[in-house]
Amino acid sequence: MNVNPQSEGRKQTLVNSVPLSFSSYPCPHSSNALRQRYRWLAVTALMLGLLISGCDSTNRKPTDSAQSNKPKVVSTSTIITDWTEQVGGDEIQLKGILKPGADPHVYEPVPVDSQALEEADLILYNGYNLEPGLIKLMNSAGVKAKKFAVGEVVKPLDLPHQGKQVPDPHVWGDAKNAIAMVNAIRDRLIELSPEDKEKFTQNAAQLTAQLQQVDIWIREEIQTIPQQQRKLVTTHDAFQYYARAYGIPVAGTLIGISTEEQPSAQTVKRLSDSVKGVGVAAIFAETTINPALIKTVAEEAGVKLAPRQLYSDSIGAPGSEGDTYVKMLVANTRTIVEALGGQYRAFESAQKSKTTSRQ
Repeated sequence: MNVNPQSEGRKQTLVNSVPLSFSSYPCPHSSNALRQRYRWLAVTALMLGLLISGCDSTNRKPTDSAQSNKPKVVSTSTIITDWTEQVGGDEIQLKGILKPGADPHVYEPVPVDSQALEEADLILYNGYNLEPGLIKLMNSAGVKAKKFAVGEVVKPLDLPHQGKQVPDPHVWGDAKNAIAMVNAIRDRLIELSPEDKEKFTQNAAQLTAQLQQVDIWIREEIQTIPQQQRKLVTTHDAFQYYARAYGIPVAGTLIGISTEEQPSAQTVKRLSDSVKGVGVAAIFAETTINPALIKTVAEEAGVKLAPRQLYSDSIGAPGSEGDTYVKMLVANTRTIVEALGGQYRAFESAQKSKTTSRQ
């Protein structure tokens, strides 16, 4: 039998490299002893592998498996994401596509959005063509999830757009509309995960109770503005529902229902003249739109541009005064009341005062 010297050398090197005392091994000159030595090394390696694997599984988060079994819900706008997060809690995996400050009218989907929509069990979107790019994507062939237009549970107000009347998608301006939409989200989540019905119902009840309180508070706040000053002039037509619900008419906007519109110099002049005519105390910029043109309107009309911007199509960034839907409504109301000569009282303070008066 021919023996390869290099092969035998490698075997001997392997044996000699083992950092163990050879005194515990059988005689190395025996072939049986050599096989036993290799067998012993193999068993030792296997035991070490199992030990390492056991440590790894011990350190792994126990929630990983549970998390993967939760229903996957995708929401489009930041407002719907906020509601869904509060109602769904820890019982769902929630992915919000739009980030705070993003404009749903002009948002262009990216590849990661397609993946999220394709993996979803349920897609919650506003509807009434608020987010046209995402609506087109979610209706593509690869998306099999259940889809629900949250905003379309509300009977819409109409606005002119490109020569015709279309539904105004900014339905969240009225807190009572928000209550209807939150309850619709609750029902869709119950359909998706019936075993979590009690939790979804409890969460939705807590949120709607807060919305009922803020709805009353907004009405009271707007009433503190002098009657002749209760007029809104904003960058785009996103406050019709708020205006109708709380008694502060929209006196003018720079652009219409969608931020895709580009106002001309004539439009800017026309609005400036209109602002002069109605005699408003201040006009308002919005957080999702460049304020340059509305600032020009204020300068040409000789009126104040409110120092704080309104949240229109998105809640604020985390840590901002409008980083939830409720806080967004409160922040907007404060901005309007203070700029138009009303007497602002903080939402929390107002609730405490009512509680004390009942006792």
